Amino acid sequence: MIHAANPDEIIARCQAIAKLSEQSGCTTRTFLSPPMREVHKILRLRMESLGMSVSVDPAGNLRGLHQGLHPDAPRLVIGSHLDTVPCAGAFDGVLGVVLGIAMIESLGGRRLPFALEIAGFSEEEGVRFGVPFIGSRALVGTVDAALLAKKDARGRTLAQAIRDFGLDPSRMSEAILHRPVLGYLEFHIEQGPVLDELCLPLGVVEAIAGRTQARVSFRGRANHAGTTPMHLRHDAVAAAAEWILAVESEARATPGLVATVGQVEALPGASNVIAGEVRASLDLRHAADAQRTAGVDQIFSAARDIAERRGLEFECCAQQEQQAAACDPHLTETMEKAVHRVGFPVQRMTSGAGHDAMILAQKMPVAMLFIRSPGGISHHPDERVLPQDVAAALRAGMRFLEQLEEEHA
Repeated sequence: MIHAANPDEIIARCQAIAKLSEQSGCTTRTFLSPPMREVHKILRLRMESLGMSVSVDPAGNLRGLHQGLHPDAPRLVIGSHLDTVPCAGAFDGVLGVVLGIAMIESLGGRRLPFALEIAGFSEEEGVRFGVPFIGSRALVGTVDAALLAKKDARGRTLAQAIRDFGLDPSRMSEAILHRPVLGYLEFHIEQGPVLDELCLPLGVVEAIAGRTQARVSFRGRANHAGTTPMHLRHDAVAAAAEWILAVESEARATPGLVATVGQVEALPGASNVIAGEVRASLDLRHAADAQRTAGVDQIFSAARDIAERRGLEFECCAQQEQQAAACDPHLTETMEKAVHRVGFPVQRMTSGAGHDAMILAQKMPVAMLFIRSPGGISHHPDERVLPQDVAAALRAGMRFLEQLEEEHA
């Protein structure tokens, strides 16, 4: 390799992009919002300066191509997302795109036996339309009429948002990756504390956890808080509290399972009224779908038992099911060797957060490399990365390319 991009410059580029926001004073950038044009402009100029051909596909994904030795060479796609959650940090998603471009820079114009495509996905977080992974869904061909008809809070359909950006949703099939593809590589901050606790800069992802999102409700009987004896109450809050502890207990007892009740609403919500109803959310994740499904069944069974014993009604409704995705064994082993050969311990990890890689895994081999999140902070303005960790990721990524080059020489 000719030279390496400067990690401080990579961080500075991410921080500059973070200033392109729908909100003053914090980073909020949703699907094809006006600031996305400026993000595209910055990244396009950078890629074109490296001799790459750049385009925006009908789903709003920014795509830059570094040609291989031959016009018909297969592609390795490197990417992540350019949208954010509200009041986000500077590195979630964007760092993966900027690092991919830095890898092209580090090649110094040299061509490989395979082409490199940088993909800056238009949407991963699901903020504007309530559906995540719109950008990566386009590459695998699963953006359908129902998704295009989804509406945002202002009543604009996804199809209209695409038109507003100057693109044509009727040409969505043009976003699909049809050429031979070696695989997909995604760099991403860990978004958790594991690497920081282990004092390690990098983690090799072996699987992305599947996810169940559900809404539950306990319905009892509202009554006066001062005049209703304890033994005559049908308190929905008490039932929900018992169930929440059961959720925690089930997750603690099942290795690899994480479960969260993040929203609780008591009705009617007055301090002097026994709640007649409680509505709550459930978020359950595991790298093995069978374990996740078993956990969901056990948690819902516990809820029904609690409701029956307390004389309440219980209802549940699954809102979203996302299947787990395994990273490709060969690409994962290749990345492990790359991390080891540049001098770092190999830490295999499961990603509890969803990523574009889990969508692309439906159609191609995928690999992921995590970069330490100091303090485990993500989806927050305090999110940061260390220059030495960015340098480590870049070195590992370049070694990964060298190993693939040796295989395809």
